[in-house]
Amino acid sequence: MSEIAAIVLAAGKGTRMKSDLHKVLHPIAGRPMLDHLLASLEALSPTKTVVVVGAGREQIEAAVEGRAETCLQEPQLGTGHAVQQAQGPLGDFSGDVLILYGDVPFVRASTMQMMLDRLHGDDEPAAVVLGFEPADPMEYGRVIADASGSISKMVEFKDASEEECACTLCNSGLMAARSDDLWALLDRVENKNAQDEYYLPDIVNIAIADGRNCAVVTTDWPDEVAGINSRGELAQAEARWQQYRRESAMAEGASLIAPDTVYFSWDTQLGRDVTIEPNVTFGLGVSVGDGSRIYGFSHIEGATIGAGCSVGPFARMRPGAVMERGSKIGNFVEMKKAVLGEGAKANHLTYLGDATVGVGANIGAGTITCNYDGYFKYQTEIGARAFIGSNSALIAPVKIGEDAIVAAGSAVSRDVEAGELGIVRAEQVQKTGWATRFHEAMKRKKAAKKNA
Repeated sequence: MSEIAAIVLAAGKGTRMKSDLHKVLHPIAGRPMLDHLLASLEALSPTKTVVVVGAGREQIEAAVEGRAETCLQEPQLGTGHAVQQAQGPLGDFSGDVLILYGDVPFVRASTMQMMLDRLHGDDEPAAVVLGFEPADPMEYGRVIADASGSISKMVEFKDASEEECACTLCNSGLMAARSDDLWALLDRVENKNAQDEYYLPDIVNIAIADGRNCAVVTTDWPDEVAGINSRGELAQAEARWQQYRRESAMAEGASLIAPDTVYFSWDTQLGRDVTIEPNVTFGLGVSVGDGSRIYGFSHIEGATIGAGCSVGPFARMRPGAVMERGSKIGNFVEMKKAVLGEGAKANHLTYLGDATVGVGANIGAGTITCNYDGYFKYQTEIGARAFIGSNSALIAPVKIGEDAIVAAGSAVSRDVEAGELGIVRAEQVQKTGWATRFHEAMKRKKAAKKNA
């Protein structure tokens, strides 16, 4: 097997995005589109990866540091010129070169491998082009090829004849070639065109004119070669990714009650027999254990949910939240850097921040762990089987022992030992007849004001 190198083109200005963030760093499912591509590429274990940068180079250099080299295309004189800039970083590399695009993020590793396999076919093509057949070919460049995939001509739409425009096989721009062939052919590309640019597809026509074979392979999933150049196209890519992820989640054993209303991040992990109700959003870093149920309108990020748990509705789990087996949080409960022990529950209107809650503990409605004094965060520890009464404020740092009870309405600032009852509230006082006298006095006052 030949060694593999990859050249990723990302030098475009991305002006249609109208953004200070480089186009290829805009996220899809919480992950920069460039990272989606690099993750697929990594499955092929490339010897080298070079990202060609231009405008906004500092952003990309920081984003790929330690994972890829970069090289600068300045000025920008077309795709062929962009690829040439990678010749220096690749040095004396001798092997197969994949040419990819940073704004075409969904190319599968299997598709890349298909291109490389075809490059080593018996006819030894000088270059392999990835073609696709969209529902509407629009103004894509055409690949004129026979039934075996042997290319006779690559043609831009504006230069194509009526007969050539009738061809529905389009050029994705992605290619594979041996390094020696690639650099030799690029040296012969000219810029005698309306744009005065050096076009990468010209290497195919040059090779064909030399009597060499070039081949096309076709993706069976046109969405994987869809480029992203605007906010609208970014939203369409997000929608395609989400639809794919929903289908795969259900195929892997999760139930989505209203799939189109559930939003995943690229790294969301779901166990078997998980049920997700409508309007649930998963941020980055979430795993959900077998048999858990996520009720509607919950937002979860950076959280670990164990097996058999219940979340929501209208719950929010922030980074560092952990629910152990069989625990439960209900409506309008928020967790942040908190652990809810096995079988513990917080059913209503509660904030658990910087806290640990023991096995089987019950957190009453309206409970708050007061974890921040304006400068520092502090821990609250609640022991196993403790009972925290409704509308309690636990002022950290504080510990509630095992089997302890905190009476409803308490503001607890000192530890409650195991098995104790903690009550922190004023003694109730009743004044006989006071309310009756008050009402009578106020009624007289109101009547006098009305008659004045």
